[in-house]
Amino acid sequence: MKLSPELIRKYNTPAPRYTSYPTVPLWENNVDGKSWEVLVEKAFQLYGKEEGITLYIHLPFCESLCTYCGCNKRITKNHGVEYPYILALLNEWNKYLKILGEKPKLAGIHLGGGTPTFFSPDNLYFLLGTIIDDCEVLPNKEFSFEGHPNNTSYSHLENLAELGFDRVSYGIQDFDPQVQKAIHRIQPLESVEKAVFNARELGYQSINFDLIYGLPFQTISTMTETFEAVKSLQPDRIAFYSYAHVPSSFPAQKSYEKDLPNELEKREMYEFGKEMLLQMGYVEIGMDHFAKPDDSLNLAKEEGELHRNFMGYTTSPSKMLLGLGASSISDIHIGYAQNTKSIETYQSELKDYEWSIIKGHQLTKQDVKVKELILNLICNHEAVIEDEIWDSIPFENQENIKEMEAEGLLNFNNKLLSITEMGVAVVRNICMQFDLRMIAKKSEKLVFSKSI
Repeated sequence: MKLSPELIRKYNTPAPRYTSYPTVPLWENNVDGKSWEVLVEKAFQLYGKEEGITLYIHLPFCESLCTYCGCNKRITKNHGVEYPYILALLNEWNKYLKILGEKPKLAGIHLGGGTPTFFSPDNLYFLLGTIIDDCEVLPNKEFSFEGHPNNTSYSHLENLAELGFDRVSYGIQDFDPQVQKAIHRIQPLESVEKAVFNARELGYQSINFDLIYGLPFQTISTMTETFEAVKSLQPDRIAFYSYAHVPSSFPAQKSYEKDLPNELEKREMYEFGKEMLLQMGYVEIGMDHFAKPDDSLNLAKEEGELHRNFMGYTTSPSKMLLGLGASSISDIHIGYAQNTKSIETYQSELKDYEWSIIKGHQLTKQDVKVKELILNLICNHEAVIEDEIWDSIPFENQENIKEMEAEGLLNFNNKLLSITEMGVAVVRNICMQFDLRMIAKKSEKLVFSKSI
């Protein structure tokens, strides 16, 4: 069942993506280097020793600017920046090793960017080999990286496979030439076919495609061709993201504002893409994500064991995600910390073995309860609403929940809130009703992308 135009207009409002709670703009910023060390040690004793830790490594360099992109990146063709940045990453990693005090169990690594494959295969091997040698790698680990099809070479894939990487995510976005030109992301189908073939030949178990709807010049007709190409390549997972238009933060997006679809056209694109993916045999996992029925992501969903963090949906139960690199965010379940976005500042501070943290948040007991509620809604589409939380939200929000139930978006019975198939489209709006941090700051203007 699809959302009506009236409901699309009503609920297509700015909303967080809830990769964390509280969301980054609402952190109290009550974390510095010393308090972060205490939190990390505590989290490691509580969770990390047994479950292991997961690493997110941010590699921010790109050779050209993709104008749709909202990531922290540095555009350069100077590959001399690689080695100094790697040294800073290893200095930060060594600071964490000192806190942990023992060889940690490693549950996962994800390389994000920027463009991780901007770095040479040898430099990536040196960085990751050094880190992996410091750990006890768990048997069910997940090592993955984001690759640009144009520059992900056979050597990149081979070197990373040798280190245990068997998952790769390729940023496709759209195959239409006019769309690619508008967003400055030119990549022929042949490049993608080669990157997929090489990964499969080397034994990669999971290939993900990132696709975006709502881009300039996109139409149902152009999307049909994109999805036919996707069908021929059969990736294991699909991330089908809504284009986030935030020109106040990313001025390059202003160049094609007049060529963007309106909100009804954009929603039609999503429904069309979703239907095509379902016909191809993919299963809807949650917000923007699809996978083949036998994929571990879908199996985790069926078992009620799906998790979510700053990298999106994951099967890893590890509660400790340590972020390395400029702008990277750590989530250790009881606290968050984000590094400075400035590459120069990050490298300078780590050269002196100082933390490069610019913001953070220590979660209260109430934060943890709300976080678990919101994660259950986003991962499992249902959650028990404890009296403590229900009584804490304003009357207006309680009425919103009742109104959403009348609209067929959710069911709320005996403390159990279940999101309907139609309501999945507005899951971010539903989560907002329980966002006590946002409710407390209602008068402040916060910048988020629109929810639909």
